[in-house]
Amino acid sequence: QVQLVESGGGLVQPGGSLRLSCRASGRIVSINAMGWYRQAPGKQRELVARIIRDGSTNYADSIEGRFTISGDTAKNTVYLQMNSLKPEDTAVYYCLVQTLEAGYLNSYWGQGTQVTVSS
Repeated sequence: QVQLVESGGGLVQPGGSLRLSCRASGRIVSINAMGWYRQAPGKQRELVARIIRDGSTNYADSIEGRFTISGDTAKNTVYLQMNSLKPEDTAVYYCLVQTLEAGYLNSYWGQGTQVTVSS
């Protein structure tokens, strides 16, 4: 099994910054991708950013260059640097880690961390 521990959420004023971290531990043969999703009240969970094992990244259009995803393969950790935060960024942010083992992909979710952007 794979365990994910997220940290870094909290309350921040509009225009402020936060940095989320997600560390994976346990039975990890190879990580195929790591990413961040978010879910606001009454809305579906949506992709925020994702980083693939070749280093390529994907971002939601709504991020508009404000967030940066990065990974530390030695620590099995993914980060999300969030700048210029807006009230509409308020949501629970979930980490997703996709592992590759014997040709199979397995996905694991973190417990979620609350991000609230408010004055």
